[in-house]
Amino acid sequence: MDHLIDHPGIISAFTITIIAMLVLDLGVLNKKGHVISNREAAIWSVIWISLAMGFSGIIYHYMGAEKFMQFQGAYWIEKALSVDNLFVFILVFGYFNVAKEAQHKVLFWGVIGALVFRAIFIFAGVWLLNYTYLPEMELFGKLVEINYLLTLFGIILIVAGIKSALSQEEDEGSKDFSKSAGSKFVHKFFKVSPNFDGDKFFTIQNGIKMATPLFVVVAIVEFTDLLFAIDSIPAIFAIAPDDPFILYTSNIFAILGLRSLYFLLANFMYMFSKLKYGLGFILAFIGTKMIIAPFYHVPTSLSLSVVGGALILSVIASLLFPDKD
Repeated sequence: MDHLIDHPGIISAFTITIIAMLVLDLGVLNKKGHVISNREAAIWSVIWISLAMGFSGIIYHYMGAEKFMQFQGAYWIEKALSVDNLFVFILVFGYFNVAKEAQHKVLFWGVIGALVFRAIFIFAGVWLLNYTYLPEMELFGKLVEINYLLTLFGIILIVAGIKSALSQEEDEGSKDFSKSAGSKFVHKFFKVSPNFDGDKFFTIQNGIKMATPLFVVVAIVEFTDLLFAIDSIPAIFAIAPDDPFILYTSNIFAILGLRSLYFLLANFMYMFSKLKYGLGFILAFIGTKMIIAPFYHVPTSLSLSVVGGALILSVIASLLFPDKD
């Protein structure tokens, strides 16, 4: 099977593009903190989606339709599940009263952490999958080779999907984020100032170097992303379990576009009030696909259609039946 790792030119293009965009983002365009307008957020959202689609076009040209659909499937699944993550970021920023001028910087460093941790999860996960196949056996009159790790992931995703559909937003809204794992981690290793110092992560008070609440927020964002990765990473393994580079490149393109999407989402939350039902269905569908994989292969094109359909229907339902609040 043709793998992305067999095409060093594509990997080089991906690496150069990502590094160049990150340098342009933090080093040039956003050197000074400022409020991200809807127009700016929309432009950057279009840019990141266009880059992802362009990269998938390169994959289609050099690797064929199947790898193209795998990239698209993994990209849109990660994009969809990450929207749920953004809702939590909105609550965290509101809880700590983070200035709008500083939110982009927090999200930028949150993304940098995600680049590292997602690489570890994805490449380690693919490596583990190669060692978790049970001996070939006959079930229901058919010879099958079951991977017990993928089966476990499938069960986790089904449970997560049910919990997502039944979750109550009020529970998250009343959460005390100062007692979260990220906050406890920072307070354990640093003295923390009670006050912000612009968009600085560290400040000096009475001759003592202290972390600011903004640094605490970054840690919470990082830990939150790790928790969400428990759902999203297993979900994309159902798309291309044997190609970590397809999974990683699609994952990174999806994550890098989240910051601009966040600033749009914060102003148009009503458009996503029913999204949790769509995400719950997607998780349950992907989980079921993983469990039945030894018996029946669900085509990648069908998975992509189901994911896209669930997202579109949930947004339409949000617009037709908006929450009263």
